[in-house]
Amino acid sequence: MSKDISYTDALNELNEIAHEIENESIAVDELTTKLKRASQLITLCRAKLRLTEEEVKKIIGEMGSPE
Repeated sequence: MSKDISYTDALNELNEIAHEIENESIAVDELTTKLKRASQLITLCRAKLRLTEEEVKKIIGEMGSPE
């Protein structure tokens, strides 16, 4: 899976997969592939959120400390 995908694109794809599963529009033969992809997307989104959280904390910390 490409790490170059944006958080928004990953989330949109994840929502599409969830919608397909909820509507039972995924063939049984594709279900495992879709679930694996969903797992990859969740992992990617979590990593991007963690990284963003760390960067925000760093920026806030720098704003609070005198230079």
